[in-house]
Amino acid sequence: MTDAEMREVVQRGLWFEEFEEGVRYLHRPGRTVTEADNVLFTTLTMNPQPLHLDAAWSAGQPFGRILVNSLFTLSTLVGQSVGQLTQGTLVANLGFGAVAFPNPVFVGDTLYGESVVESKRLSSSRPGEGIVVLAHTARNQDGAVVATASRTMLVWTRDAGEHRSTGNGEVSG
Repeated sequence: MTDAEMREVVQRGLWFEEFEEGVRYLHRPGRTVTEADNVLFTTLTMNPQPLHLDAAWSAGQPFGRILVNSLFTLSTLVGQSVGQLTQGTLVANLGFGAVAFPNPVFVGDTLYGESVVESKRLSSSRPGEGIVVLAHTARNQDGAVVATASRTMLVWTRDAGEHRSTGNGEVSG
């Protein structure tokens, strides 16, 4: 079989039509959090909170050790969903709501993300696009919920998304 005869499949997220309400998408593999992850994210975002950076000070606090930056946890949770749900099919994030961190994350914990489609509807003002609401949940290696968030996003419909594909079959964006 020549290259010209071979069928190609491009990795992408889901078109609007492919999102199913009530379906739980499990994002794997998990991501083990390192000390470097926490220090880098915390310093890149200019957060001087000693709970994330100062082991001696944190030892005297209620959890007795450094806590992983909660926004790193949220960012990792959303990032874990991209390859499966929105890679190349997302128009924009419209907003996040009801973000919670019910249990702490520590260096060495492994995060596992999952997303449930709560609702979807075609956009009334943007033809070829639809609004999808996801409920994201992050669990640690023991199954404890460490983060939850609602995310509203704008996603291409299949026809509009395929129409804007590049000449080599890849979806731009």
